[in-house]
Amino acid sequence: IDFCERIMIIDFHTHIFPDKIAEKTIAKLASVANIAASTDGTINGLVESMNRANVDISVIQPVVTKPEQFETINQFAQSINEKYKGRLISFGGIHPDCEDYKQKLNQIKESGFLGIKIHPDYQKVMIDDVRYMNIIEYANELDLIILTHSGIDMGLPDPVHCPPDKVRKVLDKLKPRKMVLAHFGAWNQWEEVYEYLAGEDVYLDTALTFDYIEQDMFMKILEKHGSDKILFATDSPWSDAAEGIKAVRNMPISQNVKDDILGNNAMKLLQMKG
Repeated sequence: IDFCERIMIIDFHTHIFPDKIAEKTIAKLASVANIAASTDGTINGLVESMNRANVDISVIQPVVTKPEQFETINQFAQSINEKYKGRLISFGGIHPDCEDYKQKLNQIKESGFLGIKIHPDYQKVMIDDVRYMNIIEYANELDLIILTHSGIDMGLPDPVHCPPDKVRKVLDKLKPRKMVLAHFGAWNQWEEVYEYLAGEDVYLDTALTFDYIEQDMFMKILEKHGSDKILFATDSPWSDAAEGIKAVRNMPISQNVKDDILGNNAMKLLQMKG
């Protein structure tokens, strides 16, 4: 994928559901988390929101909530990659209780996925549990991007399964080259992000961040972490791409930093041509 005219905008963290379950799923999740959805949760809804916001590419992050969903979710994800090539990029999903995690990760890699999504809260396993450690270590060997939900999940009760101090243990032990922490390191635990994670060799995405973080806190983390490992993301349908892009463009940061956050960093991580 080449671009010349303007900066490419990449939304690194989105969700969609098959049309037949999208309406019911979105209603349930919105009710539990007490949050309004900005799209209907379908592929068409995502693409329409991308068109409105001039987003070039969205990366879809599927969540495997039970091990037995592995095949169906990844088949759906693969069909998206084949049909919407270059516009939508879906990662694969894996559950920490999947049997033979190496074989599953090999299957993900061989299917052409660029990365995996894990969700410690939905999967009810702590991020520093040996099951995740094994998955992260082997995914790193396969050169897969690893994106994890991090911090509080507003729709789920305690405990927080992926807090910054536990993530730091994973980073120190495994040193994954391509790990992405959703929600700017850990949703609504940003003081701990600053303490444990800012400045480490890990990517932070901005999914569901701008409406909840104080700008001073965002800038404090950005300054300590550096701008080269920040990825624009919305968590669509849970926030609107146009609003997120506007938030980045209104930040008191240079145009180059805005461009890096909105697309350049993601292009490098996804190994696209510039």
